[in-house]
Amino acid sequence: MAKYENLIPRFLKYVKINTRSDPSSTTIPSTPRLTAFAEGLVKDLEAIGLENVHINAQSAYVYATLPANTDKQVKKLGFISHFDTADFNSENIDPQIVENYDGKSVIKLDAAGKYTLDPAVFPNLKNYQGHTLITSDGSTLLGADDKSGVAEIMAAMEYLLAHPEIKHGEIEIGLGPDEEIGTGADNFDVADFGADIAYTVDGGPLGQLEYETFNAADAQVEVTGTNVHPAEAKGVMVNASQVAMDFHAALPEHDRPENTEGREGFFHLYSMNGTVDTAHLSYIIRDHDRAIFEDRKKLFQGVADQLNQQYGSDRVHVTIKDQYYNMREVIEKDMTVVDLAKEAMEDLNIKPLIFPVRGGTDGSKISFMGLPTPNLFAGGENMHGRFEYVSEQTMEQATDVVIKIAQLSEQQA
Repeated sequence: MAKYENLIPRFLKYVKINTRSDPSSTTIPSTPRLTAFAEGLVKDLEAIGLENVHINAQSAYVYATLPANTDKQVKKLGFISHFDTADFNSENIDPQIVENYDGKSVIKLDAAGKYTLDPAVFPNLKNYQGHTLITSDGSTLLGADDKSGVAEIMAAMEYLLAHPEIKHGEIEIGLGPDEEIGTGADNFDVADFGADIAYTVDGGPLGQLEYETFNAADAQVEVTGTNVHPAEAKGVMVNASQVAMDFHAALPEHDRPENTEGREGFFHLYSMNGTVDTAHLSYIIRDHDRAIFEDRKKLFQGVADQLNQQYGSDRVHVTIKDQYYNMREVIEKDMTVVDLAKEAMEDLNIKPLIFPVRGGTDGSKISFMGLPTPNLFAGGENMHGRFEYVSEQTMEQATDVVIKIAQLSEQQA
């Protein structure tokens, strides 16, 4: 019998439910199906035996508490995951089980073999020799991001309740919507949650421990042209699409995602459309260094100002909105939360992989709300698409880490 008998069955149950969030929505949560899923989580958390289970009206997060079983004064720990999935087909998800993977074979996702997991394309597959892998059938994503984290946290709480000999302080659980559209943590209620330190369980492969993220902004560019007949265009026409191309060309050519790595930031053009009359460009701006991040935003606006000066009118309008900041600014003031997770992994013979995230987590926003929240691995690979997969063994190890953090926190109190 598996150590965590409900871990994989619960995960498979959850991934089959469509919880795709909607970036165009203005509601909290973004879709009724997320509300329905949250209501199901409430029932499951109550069935496990957790207390104070409720949906927070402000954030639509599901909160729950595992009471302490020690007399020591222990910091209240929090574990957080999200249950929405990314902007990819999430309807009729059919998980596939690949037992005892040999680390080298090509895995057919669909019967016809149109979509495959090939180690030549996805070399990380070589790390999973002997593992049981869970994949999609190629027509959808899987949903390991982040239902693996949801299932792992719940399995850990279930295990702690069944093993009262493992002493721990009070543990708070937060399972939330809309992380994938960047709004889930905007209304996170730190006071209601009640933790002193917390972790998102939302990372990738075994050992990931992340406390440094990008600073992030969304940037929209609106271009207004002057459309006249091309036969009479000289000196009159201003082609909005051409101005938009000029705008993009004026940004540093190297500073694009496909040319950068490590702590190098970028300007990422992720959408564009245009005619002679109007054009629209959508960007994200990223950098780990806050000063350089601010300089990037100034440069971006400066390109618009230069083009407006060139054309003698306000042709290019830029709107920049900050999304989140590098949580390292908060966490490095007291590294206890990171050191605790690092020690837990090492005690379990898991090598901590600590490096700057080229992205962000809900912990980025929550840390700046006063609750230091680094990110732990949950196991998913190739997230946000049809090639997503997760290892059953890695999910078990992620559950081990949650339990070990709780145990160490009590022992060190």
